Amino acid sequence: MRDEQARAILKRNDRGGYTIPTSGLYPYQWNWDSAFAAVGFAAFDIDRAWAEIETLFSGQWNNGMVPHILFHVPDDGYFPNHDVWQGTGPIPSSGISQPPVAATMARMVLDKDPEAGRARMAALYPRMVAWHRWFMDWRLDQGAVCVTHPWEAGRDNAPDWDAAMAAITPDGVGDYTRRDTSHVDSSMRPTKYDYDRYIWLVQRGARLGWDEAAMLQDTPFRVADPTMTFILLRATRDLIALGQMLSKDVGDLENWATELEAGAQTLWNTQLGCYDSRDVVGGSWSVSISNASFLCWYAGLDAPDMRTRLAEVLALTKFGVPSLSPDDARFDGKRYWRGPVWGMMNMMIGMGLTEMGLPQGDALKRSTADLIATHGFAEYFDPRDGSPAGGGTFTWTAAVWLAWASPNTQGA
Repeated sequence: MRDEQARAILKRNDRGGYTIPTSGLYPYQWNWDSAFAAVGFAAFDIDRAWAEIETLFSGQWNNGMVPHILFHVPDDGYFPNHDVWQGTGPIPSSGISQPPVAATMARMVLDKDPEAGRARMAALYPRMVAWHRWFMDWRLDQGAVCVTHPWEAGRDNAPDWDAAMAAITPDGVGDYTRRDTSHVDSSMRPTKYDYDRYIWLVQRGARLGWDEAAMLQDTPFRVADPTMTFILLRATRDLIALGQMLSKDVGDLENWATELEAGAQTLWNTQLGCYDSRDVVGGSWSVSISNASFLCWYAGLDAPDMRTRLAEVLALTKFGVPSLSPDDARFDGKRYWRGPVWGMMNMMIGMGLTEMGLPQGDALKRSTADLIATHGFAEYFDPRDGSPAGGGTFTWTAAVWLAWASPNTQGA
């Protein structure tokens, strides 16, 4: 029954070539949501899976950046809209990116039917390389990937950004009306304190025309992030494999993978014994054991301390890896990225564990399957009891079920 429900959610959220995460709360095409949607569609409609990725890259900017939101159809139910962002791409869009899972998900789609997908992958390949090059040109600090806005990491209000956000005085933001809290209980969403600073950063980028060089000058927010670093490293490894399959020169990609692997080690917080976010401007660690920390295996990196940290965190939860360890004073089991568990993060962590030959991968898959089977297709869940939170009938949770968690999934 869950398989049928998951397929129905993808179809319900389909807007013709792209999916929305869920109606009302997120009425546009989101970058990494869309890439996960593709592997969900691949379970029953390969053509539609490729169309999802192709539509995402139709919004790619001239500099190679793929925006985190594409505003295909105007909708007054979302703030900040395209008129606030003032993106400069071919489709109205935001001015920042999101974790580049697309190459990895495209490889998973291709594996479903290599012959049928080869030409479509070949057309997407140079676009993906250009996007990765943009990250390498504009987002590195000591080889680790930085974010210039909390939304760019996809982990919007994680404690990782608290110190950098505190250094921002959001003068001149003006009055605005949030739409997210009209769809979801405000106790599950970022606070007004956070939102003022989000909008201040958006307004700064728009004022500078999203000129990357200009935005680097006196930037108040630049945080080296495990999410981005591990996901870009993994995606670059997948692009190398795809490039070799397509008989492309992958020399640049191999150099990038080497640089990113070294950069990942600059995110090792010795005192915490864990991968952590590093505030490049302020110089402090976030001191966060987060689900992003455990994406190391997804990137092909192992560390004995990380196995210990994972065991400690899983002992405190029932359903997978929370976005913040429950023994952290900042933990909130239902407020967005300050504690809840997310299906797609469980999927990436689980994939990495399994690929590294670690048994926790299968255990994480089973717990995620139990979570969705029992509590449905919510945006995220309280890791202590599995109670659903955020948006409902959520695209990427349905996709995770079809591509990875379902007992009927083959080869995941």
